[in-house]
Amino acid sequence: MSELRKDPVTGDWVIISPERARRPTDFVKEAANVPGSPGACPFCPGNESMTPPEVLTLPERTPADGAGWQVRVVPNKFPAVEAVKALSGSAGGLFERLDGLGAHEVIIETPDHGATLAALPESAIESVLQAYQARARELQSDKRFPYVLIFKNHGSEAGATLEHGHSQLIALPLVPRRVQEELEGARAYFSRRGRCVYCEIIEKERAAGKRVVLENEDFIALAPYASRFPWEIWLLPRRHRSRFEEASESERAGLARALKGALAALNKRLSNPPYNLVVHSAPHGEASDDDYHWHVEVMPSLSRVGGFEWGTGVHINSIPPEEVARNLRELKDLRPGDRSPKAKPEDA
Repeated sequence: MSELRKDPVTGDWVIISPERARRPTDFVKEAANVPGSPGACPFCPGNESMTPPEVLTLPERTPADGAGWQVRVVPNKFPAVEAVKALSGSAGGLFERLDGLGAHEVIIETPDHGATLAALPESAIESVLQAYQARARELQSDKRFPYVLIFKNHGSEAGATLEHGHSQLIALPLVPRRVQEELEGARAYFSRRGRCVYCEIIEKERAAGKRVVLENEDFIALAPYASRFPWEIWLLPRRHRSRFEEASESERAGLARALKGALAALNKRLSNPPYNLVVHSAPHGEASDDDYHWHVEVMPSLSRVGGFEWGTGVHINSIPPEEVARNLRELKDLRPGDRSPKAKPEDA
């Protein structure tokens, strides 16, 4: 029988429908891919002139826009938003607007055209995360940008237009609605209970084990209780932290290890599925240190959003998160150091 579950942070409802649950292989689509070839790829070494001038490379080197990089960050050639000298618009009326102010950058994750994020060594994933942090800190120094969203589209069905592994970053003059809902929900929970809702989720999920995919000293990966999408996974720091860009070097290493393990498990179960990855962090300058907990959400693109979802805002998920976590825990090749706890049958 299907059931409705309420997200403990935002209060959003989802429908978990076991009747629609299918075998893991039934979710397998054609492996994530997008058009492109190394010879024409603007993100490959030797083609640096095909992109706008870089704003960051790891390792740092001179001359700029040349060879020798492992991670390279450039402005998006076709930005959704872009920097302007002053912000204008109209507020307070029925129809509000702002100029398309912001910054839109591309983080090229590797010089290897065919390498996926899951296939990179942990040290290389750490470098990608380091680039995320460096650019977020730099852009947040501009007070016009209260929010910086880091995200990744993997595969054409998830929105990627180039095959070469890359992530993106968009700095905005506002806090997006989804993040604002999380902030408000976390703040309300803290006001009622005196502690972070995400910390409470981690504590209860570790005790039960049923929805935990893997964990290490610094991070836990779990299938969220009110998962909106089939095979959705969250990665959260086990110690309370409100801002991703303030994560320590050891925490960055823990995230790299957990992220590699989670993505590799999804790849093995679902044959390299298309997915979206987002980093949700507290807005710069907002007093959210006690109540908000930054995290990474990985959402495979395996089902379509239809009229019911658009009309109600209620997602229908055809595979329970408990089944997702159990399937991924069963894999024998989780990353060394990652523990895959056994669920306690009596726990809800």
